[in-house]
Amino acid sequence: MSRTQNRFGDRLLMALVFLFLYAPIIILIVFSFNAGTSSSVWKGFSLKWYESLLSNRLIMNSVYTTLLVSLLSTIVASIAGTFAAIGFYNMKRRWRSPLMTINNIPMVNADIVTGVSMCLFFVAAFSLWGQAAEWINASLGTDLPTKLYLGFGTMLIAHITFNIPYVILSVGPKLRQMDRNLIDAAQDLGCTWMQAFWRVVIPEIKPGIVSGALTAFTMSVDDFIISYFTAGTSSSTLAMTIYGMTKKRVSPEINAISTLLFGAVLLLSLIHI
Repeated sequence: MSRTQNRFGDRLLMALVFLFLYAPIIILIVFSFNAGTSSSVWKGFSLKWYESLLSNRLIMNSVYTTLLVSLLSTIVASIAGTFAAIGFYNMKRRWRSPLMTINNIPMVNADIVTGVSMCLFFVAAFSLWGQAAEWINASLGTDLPTKLYLGFGTMLIAHITFNIPYVILSVGPKLRQMDRNLIDAAQDLGCTWMQAFWRVVIPEIKPGIVSGALTAFTMSVDDFIISYFTAGTSSSTLAMTIYGMTKKRVSPEINAISTLLFGAVLLLSLIHI
């Protein structure tokens, strides 16, 4: 009897925890289909806020920017992170351990610190570039731009920077699970090193690459703070647009876009599993 009661208590506690975590999201999803503008009074089922969302140029432009920066940063971070993980794998342990510790710092570091540091880095780099461009223009008669500004490019670099560690962390275990003799066996059978890399190593670590890419894409779509400090005034992600909208009033369109965003992240999580 006591064992049954303990099992019921554990399940009840688990249910309450999940209810506490997901009740706000469930309410948001429900009221995204509300015919009225209230977030507490149900006026009937309607899809008008999704239609209004699709016709809102500001939101759709931010969705395009978010998807573009996420896809590009995921592709670059997946390639760079995979080769970095292979490099770590082939290092001696005394070198690999401290470098892996450094690699893990961006994942545990506060986003506000990363965002501010990236912003200051770009400002300092642009200042040096301006001085160098002025000297080159005066010396060679060229017409290089002397002033650079924060924008899509700087935000993309920032996203690539914080995505690479997640890819390394996903690919590394797959490399350690791989038999070191596979590459030698492939070369003994006539493969060049590059053929062995593409036909043996990549298929073996492919699950780690896919997992790292999905994680990087999810983190990039979800990011707000780092984008806020590195995007400047010319680019705006979906998270930044939603933040700007909430400072005026909570529009039902925010419920609709948040519902779509939650569904996309949920779908990626299911694919990841």
